[in-house]
This record gives sequence, structure tokens and C-alpha cells, in this order.
Amino acid sequence: MKNVFHKLSATIMAVVVLMTTMSLTVDMHYCGDMLVDFSLTHQVKSCGMDLTSTTSCENPTLSEKPCCTDKQVIKKGKEDLKMTFDQLSLEQQVFVASLAYTYSNLFEVTKSNKVAFVDYAPPFIRQDVQVLYQNFLI
Repeated sequence: MKNVFHKLSATIMAVVVLMTTMSLTVDMHYCGDMLVDFSLTHQVKSCGMDLTSTTSCENPTLSEKPCCTDKQVIKKGKEDLKMTFDQLSLEQQVFVASLAYTYSNLFEVTKSNKVAFVDYAPPFIRQDVQVLYQNFLI
């Protein structure tokens, strides 16, 4: 049960970090008040009813309003989770460098020619007592 709980909590935390750092853009095309097309990956296709703004020669300030509109919704993800080594303070840089040096020396193999058991007698070799004295239960 504990193993399942750990896997589930690790998965949930990974999804939370993924969702908070992910950016999303949605493009939508409206004709009037009706949604015609939307897209998550690329620009939306126009419905073909886009009216160009035309100005008449008599009234150059008046123009026709197009009935189609494009709307874009952008959700920016957090970017403050990405730290680089140059953004750390001097104390933090010293800590990271000393941790890396200590960790790399932790697995260093040292060769020693000193034999620790020279002064001691070898242990008693156990033998099968029943076979040695040939005493068997029948």
C-alpha cells in the first residue's frame, strides 16, 4: 500500500509541475457571434466572408466593419522554475561545487596492500561430525 501511495503521489506531483510550466495558445475564428473554427496548433482557417475595409471617395473616414473576427487566447506557463548556475548566490555556488567534489570522491577506489589478518590464526574448519565418527541414526 505504501509503494502504491508513493507512486501515485509522484505521478500527481509530476503532472502538477507539467501543467504549471506548460504554455497554451488557442486561436478562434468567429463569424458574427458564431464560432466557425478553432485550433490549438496553427492559425485558424478563414470562413471566406472577410470583408475588406473600403473607403468611399466621398467620405474617406467612413468604413465598413467586417463581420468576422479572430480571437487568440494565450495562457503563459511559469518560467521561474528554470534556474541556471549563474543565478545562484556565491554561497550556493560554493555548496554545489563542494557537494559535487565530495560526491565524486565518495566512489574513489583506493588500493591498499596491507593485509589485516596476518597476526591471527585461521578459523576452525568445521567438518561433519557424523561422518567423522561414523555415527549414524538408523
